Amino acid sequence: MCERPRVFSPNRLSSHIIDDVKQFIAFLGALVFGALAVAAAESATPLTAKPSNLRLATFDLDATPPIGSFMAYDAVTNQWDLGLRARGVVLMGAGEPIVLCALDWIGIANESYDVFCAALAHAAGTSANQVSVHSLHQHDAPDSDFSAERILKEAGLGTRQYEGAFQRQVITNLATAVREALPHAAPVTHLGLGEARVNEVASNRRIFGPDGKVRAVRYTACADASLRAEPEGTIDPVVSLVSFWNDDRPLAVLSYFATHPQSYYRTGIPNPDFPGIARFLRQLAVPGALHVHFNGAGGNIGAGKYNDGSPGNRRVLAERLADGMRRAWEGTKREPLTASAVTWAVETVALPPSTNLSAARLEAQLKGREASFVVMGGASRLAWLRRCQAGHRVPVACLGLGRARILHMPGELFVEYQLAAKAARPDLFVAMAAYGDYAPWYIGTAIAYDEGGYETSPSASNVAPAVEEVLMGAIKKLLRPNP
Repeated sequence: MCERPRVFSPNRLSSHIIDDVKQFIAFLGALVFGALAVAAAESATPLTAKPSNLRLATFDLDATPPIGSFMAYDAVTNQWDLGLRARGVVLMGAGEPIVLCALDWIGIANESYDVFCAALAHAAGTSANQVSVHSLHQHDAPDSDFSAERILKEAGLGTRQYEGAFQRQVITNLATAVREALPHAAPVTHLGLGEARVNEVASNRRIFGPDGKVRAVRYTACADASLRAEPEGTIDPVVSLVSFWNDDRPLAVLSYFATHPQSYYRTGIPNPDFPGIARFLRQLAVPGALHVHFNGAGGNIGAGKYNDGSPGNRRVLAERLADGMRRAWEGTKREPLTASAVTWAVETVALPPSTNLSAARLEAQLKGREASFVVMGGASRLAWLRRCQAGHRVPVACLGLGRARILHMPGELFVEYQLAAKAARPDLFVAMAAYGDYAPWYIGTAIAYDEGGYETSPSASNVAPAVEEVLMGAIKKLLRPNP
């Protein structure tokens, strides 16, 4: 689930947006020329690789909702310079094709997640368990849940943010984009891995008191100077880059960084916020490779320490993240990649639903046509509970690429899961993409549910504390050395 909305006037924002775009110009030039120097250095020191059957197709699609349609909070009233993207890759030649997709949406939950995966699988000629779809969790963006949509329609209620007509069109367009990309797949000869610290972007949202309980939440836009003065807290400050190469030519760059992506929102204008702008800057700097960004385990992470919600901070945060991406790119080490070094493993897990969820209570709210049931996501919660009770299992996947392991996780995961995964295999390059199936909403650690705070409250988390044991069991199994 999302944090409490911070409201701004769209009319007031327009001037700030224009100023932001103007201020990018000088920054872009430095990025582009720096990247050209790096590319020249890479091409001057080619690596030799054995012939490989690996191929990579890339796809990139506009996923911006039209004016008049509904996003997670508000109706679309205008468009911005940068729209929302759906981007990804199809890796072929190591068994069934593997599809990775990232969308600039707030979340894709329940049946929507199933439909996205099935459609991309069919388009790529693979099975649905070979597909992983993730949202970046921007808040001026669509909220997709076909299960919730059906529940509301059957009850004769308006579907609001869950209206799926546009979302289904995006799925159709995505499938077409994937099919059309396959014939243009390029050979993959090398893997690139790079990491760098991102400075003054991420901070923990949960501020603890002397009793060990959460005393305040430092939301991603934090107007309280005393909360901004608190330490960063537990974060993962590292942005991880995974790149695919055809000899000395980069084909795609996948980046992973854990934080809520809001600078400000509720503008009525779909926008990719600061991670999308950072991705755009890096795309300009290295135009030959498709840049695909994934949000890591950022459920309890935001930019609140460094962001008071002023619109100008969107540019500042974007530049800081882009700078970390640049340094990770410049520090990228390439190594030959063959089909035998590519693995894909999936563990399906039954996540324990929150004991605070009551089907009888939710159904009574639905029958009573309570406005809060629609606005606060009651239909999505009811759908999740019904699926859990029916034995639904959620995929947790791991892509192995040489010495790299990329974990694909559900929900708004706490950063402790990402840190634990990295600590479990310090001998490997480990990265994580969260915000897969969005239906669980926040997923805290077991102890976090006793510590209090918004993220693990009954209104924000759809899972029980036992979720930690389930997910850590899957993570450890997926990271286990091959026999």
